[in-house]
Amino acid sequence: MITISLCMIVKNEEKILARCLDSVADLVDEIIIADTGSSDATKEIAGKYTEYIYDFPWEDDFSSARNFVFSKATKEYIYSADADEVLLPENRERFRLLKEMLLPEIEIVQMKYANQLQYGTVYNFDEEYRPKLFKRKRDFVWEAPIHETVRLEPVVYDSDIVITHLQEESHAKRDLANFKRHCELGYRLPKRLLDLYARELMLAGEEEDFLAAAGTFMEATADNGRDGEEMAQACCVVAKAARLAGDTVNFFKYTCKVIAQEACSEICCEMGHFYEEASDWEEAAIWYYNAVYETRPLLVLQAGGQESLKGLIRCYEELECPEQAEIYREELEKLSVQGPV
Repeated sequence: MITISLCMIVKNEEKILARCLDSVADLVDEIIIADTGSSDATKEIAGKYTEYIYDFPWEDDFSSARNFVFSKATKEYIYSADADEVLLPENRERFRLLKEMLLPEIEIVQMKYANQLQYGTVYNFDEEYRPKLFKRKRDFVWEAPIHETVRLEPVVYDSDIVITHLQEESHAKRDLANFKRHCELGYRLPKRLLDLYARELMLAGEEEDFLAAAGTFMEATADNGRDGEEMAQACCVVAKAARLAGDTVNFFKYTCKVIAQEACSEICCEMGHFYEEASDWEEAAIWYYNAVYETRPLLVLQAGGQESLKGLIRCYEELECPEQAEIYREELEKLSVQGPV
């Protein structure tokens, strides 16, 4: 049987920390908690479960905090959890069996992260795999009988464990503020973070968030080190920011950049909103239709689904075509039955 260190970073989690720890404490061999500046009873609650509680000054850097708490682990594997996660009874048993039977060559165990759409941030799916259990010390081995090389790719196992995410509130404002702060300090977002920043804006950003981010994404569109996908993502953000600001020149400049290469649902949806705001219902309907049926989403599924279908319904109601509006209403209901998108 493997041994497991539970590692967490927390701040002001007095309402939910015990719920999380009650669901997992007896399944792990040590609990290590780094507190990044709680002003409530978080540390007192944590003290009921472990003596390994550390103060870690917050540096606007989640990786730094997680690296610190991981460095304190002593067991074979590290289980990384957030305070708003819970293992329900069925998945506690799956976790226990995994601990008993995990093969030593497995270096990362992925678990299904569920209930993600309660507060939309960077998520398109309500359930998806995430790496959650990590081998603390990696064993490097040679592979192949000839032209041998050290195996660099980790051995990953996709488990059937489902972690229930019971988020109390949206973290979008916090995350968007952190993105903005680091970009203002000159941090060049790598491809993965540019995608996440754009995705979080498109899913949960408000007008002021788009206007604050527009400069960063304009710079990304002019960055020769970005690939085509990154350029299109950046253009989607800048186009929406321009529409919200009433900047028609930049709106068409950045929508055309995408359309000239390969249109996506987000850009077509933005065109639909633009013409709808101008009360040009026929033109808006054409673009909403293209968003749903002729293109694919780049960042958020809603652009090619619910958001554009609702736009089609509004347009055909304004055009006094109730039969056509009903067709798209039925399409929208089908999506609702299939699950959130």
